[in-house]
Amino acid sequence: MKHVQFADTGDRFTLSFRHKLILDHSRRQPCLEVSRGSGRFRFIYGLFKIRGRTDRKQACRGYAVTENDESGILVMFEGGVKMRIREVDGRLHIGFETQGDWNRLTLRWVADPAEKVYGGGEQYSRLNLRGRRLPVWVQEPGLGRGRDLLTFLQEIRNGYGGSWYTTYFSQPTFVFTSGFFVHSESPAYTEGLFDGRDRHGLHVWEIPEKIVFDVRSNPAELMGSLTSYLGRQPRIPDWTWDGMWLGAQGGREETRRKLRVVRDAGVKVGGLWSQDWEGIRITSFGKQLMWDWSYDSGLYPDLPEYSEELKGEGIRFLGYINSFLAPEGDLYKEASEKGYCVKNDRGEDYMVTITTFPAAMLDLTNPECRSWIKKVIIRNMIGAGLSGWMADFGEYIPTDAVFHDGSDGLTYHNRYAAEWARVNREAVEEAGREDDVVFFMRAGYTGSTASASMFWNGDQLVNWSRHQGFPTVIPGTLSMGFTGAGYVHSDLGGYTTVYWLKRSRELLQRWAEQAAFTQTMRSHEGNRPQVGTQLFEDPEVLSHLAKFSSVFAALKPYHRALSEEYQETGVPPVRHPWIHYPAGEALHEARHQYQYMYGPDLFVAPVVKKGADIRDLHLPEDDWIHLWSGTAYPGGRHRVAAPVGEPAVFYRSGSDWRELFKGLKSC
Repeated sequence: MKHVQFADTGDRFTLSFRHKLILDHSRRQPCLEVSRGSGRFRFIYGLFKIRGRTDRKQACRGYAVTENDESGILVMFEGGVKMRIREVDGRLHIGFETQGDWNRLTLRWVADPAEKVYGGGEQYSRLNLRGRRLPVWVQEPGLGRGRDLLTFLQEIRNGYGGSWYTTYFSQPTFVFTSGFFVHSESPAYTEGLFDGRDRHGLHVWEIPEKIVFDVRSNPAELMGSLTSYLGRQPRIPDWTWDGMWLGAQGGREETRRKLRVVRDAGVKVGGLWSQDWEGIRITSFGKQLMWDWSYDSGLYPDLPEYSEELKGEGIRFLGYINSFLAPEGDLYKEASEKGYCVKNDRGEDYMVTITTFPAAMLDLTNPECRSWIKKVIIRNMIGAGLSGWMADFGEYIPTDAVFHDGSDGLTYHNRYAAEWARVNREAVEEAGREDDVVFFMRAGYTGSTASASMFWNGDQLVNWSRHQGFPTVIPGTLSMGFTGAGYVHSDLGGYTTVYWLKRSRELLQRWAEQAAFTQTMRSHEGNRPQVGTQLFEDPEVLSHLAKFSSVFAALKPYHRALSEEYQETGVPPVRHPWIHYPAGEALHEARHQYQYMYGPDLFVAPVVKKGADIRDLHLPEDDWIHLWSGTAYPGGRHRVAAPVGEPAVFYRSGSDWRELFKGLKSC
């Protein structure tokens, strides 16, 4: 126990790690509490309304230290609660055991009044979680996530209005700017308690296996420890950065036409992402897909030939899959006969409603089901020439679901997203294509980063909403970075068109400006392609996209270097300035959560307000060069002109990449 410091006076103990005080326990202020309770999970299209009830609870006050040696420390609390403290691989592990019927646990540790709290999965509305209680539960975010008309209408209509914290990727992992992280090894519903001045905590709806802490001397080392523990995403292939991935659908002839339009306009294209490769269904929600995972020969005749044809032009073909099966499809009939679907409590295939139609869920606890769906991916997708795909969903497991291996739906719900990632990863590896095939996901939990090639930010609204529109991709990506993810991007232009919302030319342009300074630049036609602006149809959008897809492609050496840095150190390519400038207090202000660093040398502050052409920002304390004008700027607060086509982007004057950056303004 090289880095553990433990002091016990008989009525109080303190636990420090790497000389940072973690636990401070006394009868007056205990660090541990156990309780007995129950929860109610109301399920609405993948969104959960969760309510809890506590029947009884007990603060663990009295204690005795029964073991204290190099192998660990065992603290016995009154009521039969055990806390075992160990150092494992240079990190602090705190495990728990209880007697009786306790089924919830709260651990509280010492908080620095000035520290900020980041992570928790993908957080769209609030980047700094200090002062909040954060529910940790994988789910759809809902339609509308703020105090706005859209959320109100959805609540009135069907209860599908979300909250500031509802998110596809939720994980009990948190980074604190005083220099440590906390991660809970539990799949259960959890609440992060960050609303106290001198104590933080985790409230877990089970007795967790362990809660892990680590303390490091600087942010980069801390991220290295965190990501080596959780698992870094597999390296993405070099072709990822050859150009944007054009989201286009409609069949072979139509996608070829759209490709021709954008390439004639000078747009750099490295991938064609056609989510309707397996066919479409039209619903009241819009243009959706047929979830029977083989290519539609009517829309895409001889898809293997088309994929090879595109590859010869330097363009990879990408598709779509999810963890459901359409009841009218051939694959569902086979899976149902073999018992490969999640069941309800009557032993029937559990059908859940997705927007407007039902679907069955793959039972990933069944080894035979896992083997079967991997063969489908290898044969029907990789075998048809796909170089990648969106691996959608993973959030819809109801808490009363019945699984092949007897798992409880309440604790398997969060795990499902990580298992779906693992199945896709294993399929790629078993095909021997891990060097050049990628897949991207929106749902995630502990274990997802070790498997998923990429993540995307989910189904943003086609507007400027700070709770669910374009601005959310920035705090969303930053918080994902604090949770261990390195390869994160978004649907350029957004996805969800509902009610009065329509995608505008300006939104597409501003989104393209931001996407160029990430690891992947991919567009989406949206759920209602016929409504609002499409990039294939607007000459101004195409001209603008030609410029920023060229910027993206020109940055390939820098993209590659940031990818390698993530592989070696765990520091994500899109990162909070705190990683490099830990003394910059102003950088943590809520108004600055829409700016970021892309690697150590680029500072990016996209325009996230409709009609704005001036950007208020705060540069870290360094010497910076404005990318478009070449003007030098010192650290601090600035108002910078940012017309369409010239977003507020700066590079460090001392960067080794300055010649590459200088050349971007000629793209």
